[in-house]
Amino acid sequence: KSDSDTYTCDIGDAQSRAKLVVQEKPCIFTKELVDTEVTEGEDVVLHCETSKSDSPVKWCKDGKILRNSSKYNISRSGFEAKLVIHRAEERDS
Repeated sequence: KSDSDTYTCDIGDAQSRAKLVVQEKPCIFTKELVDTEVTEGEDVVLHCETSKSDSPVKWCKDGKILRNSSKYNISRSGFEAKLVIHRAEERDS
């Protein structure tokens, strides 16, 4: 993206110019979430990987954004995004 600019080619008094626009490559999942079963009361770890390590990730359940709490631990390390659900209950399904 930092290569985006106007480039010129000069020959004597003549000049040709072109504008180069480098578009950012979209972030995609390189490893998607997988269906998981866990026994009630156990911790469960859900994780996925993205093609960009700096892309923001949101974890949601039933359309609501999850945040770090005593119930949920959300982390990001390199390309991996991880959600730990502590002491899983049936309502976490």
